[in-house]
Formats: sequence, structure tokens, C-alpha cells
Amino acid sequence: MKIIDLTRTISSEMPVFPGTEPPVITNATTIDKEGYAEKLISFFTHTGTHIDAPAHILKGKYTLDHFSADKFIGKGVVIDVSTRPKEGDGDSVSDGKEWIIEKSNLEKHAVRIAASDFILLRTGWDRKWGSAGYFQDFPTLSENAVKWLCTFKLKGIGFDCISADPVSSTNLPNHRIILGKNLVIIENLCNLEPLIDQFFRFSCLPLKIADSDGSPVRAVAICADTI
Repeated sequence: MKIIDLTRTISSEMPVFPGTEPPVITNATTIDKEGYAEKLISFFTHTGTHIDAPAHILKGKYTLDHFSADKFIGKGVVIDVSTRPKEGDGDSVSDGKEWIIEKSNLEKHAVRIAASDFILLRTGWDRKWGSAGYFQDFPTLSENAVKWLCTFKLKGIGFDCISADPVSSTNLPNHRIILGKNLVIIENLCNLEPLIDQFFRFSCLPLKIADSDGSPVRAVAICADTI
């Protein structure tokens, strides 16, 4: 059995969504002074590699603690969409900067998607982690692509970038479509490349926080002969 960590480390220096405060991590006690070490941590629920609940965007919808634990574990597959379509190829670039992943980029993977609980989209954008470019013009799904994915019996959709919607978006249509189907969204994944087109056991268990709109997760792929 091989376990691949797909998670970003939470630290005070880590990148955070523009306008969000970074985590504050302090040594509340130390072994030298109090005889034991304990940290005091303050961070937003959508920090680092994290999961979005429907209640993140949609009033009155499920919070993470209202899902059973098996909602966050299931058969996963990584779909490689790292090749940026060219202007005029009928697929996806609307303005020369924006990178849109269309339904046509996903359809050839329909059999794998149908056999999975979680679809993790590998765009390669995680290589920009730590740079200002990570938050600019990252790949996102078109509305048609999102609606198509939501026709499958999925538990969630994951991304190796900061958001399921463009950073400039205020209405967050992709979030609304996905979360409106009671799927979860996992953002800021990493290390997806070794898993392209493979099936594995995916786990993204969140902290069990009351009425939680989101939570950091320790996302992992568990690779074994039987999943």
C-alpha cells in the first residue's frame, strides 16, 4: 500500500486567498516553561488544502458536520487537464488570459468519472504555489462542464488551484452548481501528477466543527491493489 499526501502545510507564511488573513500560530505553552507544548492557532475555515460545504455559499444547505464521515472517503481518479487549449480550437480560451476547461476536455474520461466518487482535476497550477501568479488566471471549469460532471453520482470535485471559480467572480456560479447538488469541493490540492488516470482510495476528512462551512483537510490518496 502506498499513501500519497495531496495536502499543503499550514503555516503563518503560507499563501492565502487574496483579502484573507493568514494563519496565526503561536506557542501557547512550552516544555521548558509549562512542561508541555501546545499551540494556539487561528485561521479561516478555507485555509490551505480545504473542503467547501454547501453552506459555504448556499444559505440553509448542509454544513460539513451534517454529512456522515463516509461522504469524505471514496474511490478517486485524477483527470489530467494540464494542456491548455489553443485560441480558436473550439474549446476554451475566452480572452487570451482566461483558461477555461470545457466539457469537451472531459468527455473522453467519462468511463473513469462514472466509476468514481471523487474527480480530482490536475491542471499543473499547483507548481505556482507561493507565487503571486497562483491567484491569477488559474484554470476553471465552464458552466457546461460543471453541469455535465454533476450528472454523475459523485461525492466531490477537487482542484489543484485556489478556487472552483475565477478569483474575480462575485457570484461564484461553479460553486453554486456543485454545492447545490450536495457535492463537496476540495481546493488547493497538490502532488496529483503521479495519480493521473489511476483509481485510488481518496480521503479528505475535515475537522468536525459545528455548523462548519469549510475546513482544512489532510487529503491523501491510498493506492492499493483493491480499493
